[in-house]
Amino acid sequence: MNYTGPKVKLSRKLDLRLTPKASKVAEKKPYAPGQHGSKKKRSKQSDYGKQLFEKQKLRLQYNISERQMSNYYAKARKMVGNTGENYVQLLETRLDALVYRSGFARTMYAARQAVQHGHITVNGKKVDIPSYAVKLNDVISVKEKSKKIEAFQEAIRNSAAPAYLEVSKAEFLSKLAYIPTREEIPVVCEIPLVVEYYSR
Repeated sequence: MNYTGPKVKLSRKLDLRLTPKASKVAEKKPYAPGQHGSKKKRSKQSDYGKQLFEKQKLRLQYNISERQMSNYYAKARKMVGNTGENYVQLLETRLDALVYRSGFARTMYAARQAVQHGHITVNGKKVDIPSYAVKLNDVISVKEKSKKIEAFQEAIRNSAAPAYLEVSKAEFLSKLAYIPTREEIPVVCEIPLVVEYYSR
């Protein structure tokens, strides 16, 4: 099940910046949430605890379910090459992830909603499945009627897309130019620990 609780509290717990609001709060309160968060030291974790913690961080950055996470791992393991690299590439080339990276939405949560509500097209055809696997040179765009919506206008105005996406802000259009390496994908996570978690 996808997380629907308070994003700021979760961001502080995992030391992430899941939303713009979470980033602002973290600047004022750079410690764990709770009454004693500023005084309490983070307890030492076991190897399993570290693996679980990193897995949760990765899962929540993409806002997907545990079943989807394990399915992507199974697929990555069967692919040629490094499993960890394959794994994060599969996650990053989800449609909702690339809508967010393109700057069409301010958060991953908003990107997922934009896709589900039918605002997004791939190669000119409406796609309302957030997990849709975007392929090399696929063109993602916001529907013509949706471009005037303030949420899209605000998001694109302050966005900066990664190098693997060719973005036209004026046209609300982006293309997956190449499959990014792990170093280029802006997720905060130790992928090897996630792979260890699923390979137990």
